Amino acid sequence: MERSYPRLIVTKKGEKAVRGGHPWVYGEEVTADPGGWADGDIVDVYAHSGKWLGAGFGNSHSKIRVRLLSRSANDRFDEAFFRRRIRYAVDYRRAVMGAEFSACRLVFGEADQLPGLTVDRYNDVLVTEVLCAGTDRIKSILYDALLAELGGEVTAIYERSDSPLREKEGLPVCEGWMAGEGSGYTVIEQNGVKFGVDYIHGQKTGFFLDQLRNRAEIMRIAPGRRVLDCFTHTGGFALHAAAGGAARVTAVDISAAALDTARENARLNGVDTIEFVQADVFELLKDMTERRCREYDLIILDPPAFTKSSATVQAAFHGYKELNRRAMRLLPRGGLLATCSCSHFMTDELFRRMLAEAAADVSVRLRQLYVGRQGPDHPILWGVPETDYLEFYLFQVV
Repeated sequence: MERSYPRLIVTKKGEKAVRGGHPWVYGEEVTADPGGWADGDIVDVYAHSGKWLGAGFGNSHSKIRVRLLSRSANDRFDEAFFRRRIRYAVDYRRAVMGAEFSACRLVFGEADQLPGLTVDRYNDVLVTEVLCAGTDRIKSILYDALLAELGGEVTAIYERSDSPLREKEGLPVCEGWMAGEGSGYTVIEQNGVKFGVDYIHGQKTGFFLDQLRNRAEIMRIAPGRRVLDCFTHTGGFALHAAAGGAARVTAVDISAAALDTARENARLNGVDTIEFVQADVFELLKDMTERRCREYDLIILDPPAFTKSSATVQAAFHGYKELNRRAMRLLPRGGLLATCSCSHFMTDELFRRMLAEAAADVSVRLRQLYVGRQGPDHPILWGVPETDYLEFYLFQVV
């Protein structure tokens, strides 16, 4: 069919990326742009050969000039199109999440072909973040579609679009109720463990849902273990270890506010066997090493992302290596190490190399017991490395 959208032409590098499945076209990859379009408009992307590559939301403010929506020339970007995308995302979670459908990520941005949109469900409330100008323009359609797909299961939507990335899209901060209203607090369950969620003031959308299956693995291997949970935040791994029958659990975080929430979560579950410690994990592990401490036979490392850009990957590599090296020194032979990274810039290949070097430095070997990624509600879309961001490894130190 004849196309009426502005026609942007991209370099061979840009063409290769799009053909390989990546949904972003960067500004430096655009060689011709007719102008006359507004940020958030639909634009077409063409190769120099004249071959149509796809269509998506354009933005002259952003480093990402186009976020592709479709590679089908027959698609019409009307309300029905976006309602279908929401339906596909919700139906997928119903299929893969089972009993956990009441607390999961319903939309994972580009992995669901809904650029820059995050939707987390906490019982009867959805918490959203919008980081794309085009998506921001049609978000009322998306919110109506979400409420329609979920029927009476969800009654309110709270938007938390407060990231600095909004500024790069030329968008103001947006926070508040988009539909209905709630108290700002709810209690969810993961693997039968209860967690209080402050979805208005808590970090990100209020809770880190992505470790669901990895936490279940910790619960499985916890019986009788002496557990040190580093960077516990609100107690995700610590509570799963305790629920699994750990002999003792020490949960460490530098944030007093996070530990207050973790203590409240322990009370919700009737757990009084966790010791909560406010400390810098690096310094704590260093002190324990100097004291030749051997108090724990399971150490969990779930730090925040050490790198958020390719420019700082090397520094992050050294940070992860030092952290894991210290933990390996503290474990007795036969002890277990669970270790994570939550930055897509720290690729699985890099993370594995870091772990091998750390083990060699302290003269131990790693017997791999389990490898995990983010839960299925955070699907990894091949060709889009940004969707593959969480590594989780469980080793026995031998």
